[in-house]
Amino acid sequence: MQSALPQALDDLLPVRLLDTVVGRALEEDRGDGDLTSESALPPGRSARARLVAKQAGVLAGLPVFVRTFELCDPGCQVETSRQDGDCLAEGETIATVVGDGRALLLAERTALNFLQRMSGIATETARLVAIAAGRVRILDTRKTTPGLRAIEKYAVRCGGGENHRFGLFDEVMIKENHIDLAGADVERVTRNVRAAVGDEIRMTVEARTQAEAEAAVRGGADVVLLDNMSPAEMARHVPGLRTLAGELGRALELEASGGIDAGSLDAVAKSGVDRVSVGALTHSAPSLDLSLYLEPRP
Repeated sequence: MQSALPQALDDLLPVRLLDTVVGRALEEDRGDGDLTSESALPPGRSARARLVAKQAGVLAGLPVFVRTFELCDPGCQVETSRQDGDCLAEGETIATVVGDGRALLLAERTALNFLQRMSGIATETARLVAIAAGRVRILDTRKTTPGLRAIEKYAVRCGGGENHRFGLFDEVMIKENHIDLAGADVERVTRNVRAAVGDEIRMTVEARTQAEAEAAVRGGADVVLLDNMSPAEMARHVPGLRTLAGELGRALELEASGGIDAGSLDAVAKSGVDRVSVGALTHSAPSLDLSLYLEPRP
């Protein structure tokens, strides 16, 4: 898992984007200045901060954490004992930061907010990946915090999951609203979109029934999303859809989506689908409990 993370970091969080996201968060918190720290601490007071895991989980966002401190104190020194994708034990020290005391206090909450949020997403993703046990792949969705999509999708990767399309621009996804507003049936809309975007663009089509799923295959879908179907329904439909795709000479992936959680995932994995998309990974995962302990340095 870790071997792919440096590339994921470069792809999803290039330095320019990272600095923009972190800089915006710092500005939101700082405003015209840190009234408390600037009043309580003398200028130049050196300090040491220790990052500790208060519960077990999967680490995600350490480069974001580090960059937050670097933007507040370019001369700070950061040492890390873990890396993104690692499993954390309760009570272990993950990193230490030495630098200007006022700067460390300025960075503290923003850095923790990012790291706790991202590690919570990675931890929940890893939990579902473990339940799936290689039978299906776990994907995220576009149900992300506005402005933080890249960060949250990177966290999914840290937990061993995969990213669905990033936005409206990189893949086609035909949903029920598109069908209803287009005024045509699933097969016709799918064919029309395929003709418009060409064969190189990946296309997913949402299906609410077996008939819609078959129409999506005939229309040229690469992925058919079986929306809000029970595991038993999906198990009935999967063999026929694969047979139809084979007869048409098309590669086909089948995706399950709609309220799937840890309790239902095992049954979904047994249905024969290839992948499962879970919006809750990014919209409902609880933050991982992490703390930063500061102490003065001579």
